[in-house]
Amino acid sequence: MKVKTILVSQPEPKVENSPYFDLEEKEKVKIDFIPFIHVEGVDAKEVRLQKVDLSQYTAIILTSRNSVDHFFRIAEEMRYKVPDTLKYFCQSEAVAYYLQKYVVYRKRKIYVGKRTFQELAPLIKKYKNEKFLLPSSDKLKPLIPDTLNNLKVEWKQGVFYKTVVSDLSNLRDVFYDILVFFSPSGIQSLFENFPDFKQNDTRIAVFGNSTVKAAEEHNLVVNIQAPTPETPSMTMALQKYIKEVNKK
Repeated sequence: MKVKTILVSQPEPKVENSPYFDLEEKEKVKIDFIPFIHVEGVDAKEVRLQKVDLSQYTAIILTSRNSVDHFFRIAEEMRYKVPDTLKYFCQSEAVAYYLQKYVVYRKRKIYVGKRTFQELAPLIKKYKNEKFLLPSSDKLKPLIPDTLNNLKVEWKQGVFYKTVVSDLSNLRDVFYDILVFFSPSGIQSLFENFPDFKQNDTRIAVFGNSTVKAAEEHNLVVNIQAPTPETPSMTMALQKYIKEVNKK
């Protein structure tokens, strides 16, 4: 069956040159973006119940833009003046660049990994005498605590925000040729919103092994998968599949 419509379970990209827009134009398909999950901040009272005292930490580990936003939100709610001496360990350049929204970059001690958490680990190890705070969501990949424990550094996780299932009731009678998922939470959201969901002719595209596993646990047939050596990005995987089925 030919592909005409795609639903991506994430917010619409804010950049004009997103590969999704190129895909839409080149392959003459319609792509909609609707986040299946969203983030909600927890309040300062809940953070205090976790026995997190911001003044006790000399370094912050930031793995995403959400962790940046919610760290500074909680600091403000707690009326905590973030000291200039605080060290920031950012998982990627994108996170470090986003940090400029809150701090004067050149006046702060900021250490930046390449992309993955493992690539940030040597920098954390270099400053192993710091007291690290990891502001995160309630859904934390096991790799992160495992890596920090293996480094034998003093660290604490603070759940500053939560991943919440979005209300998708307005999609009940809308059908797409392909549904695109990037996390197990997205799959969970689909079935929480539509417990009686039947795949039928809908193709399922997933990113990452944990998302594949979640899809298979819900008896979904995975038709498109990324990353692979041939298709390292989701848009490349989608384009390859669409070219194959639409030329028939």
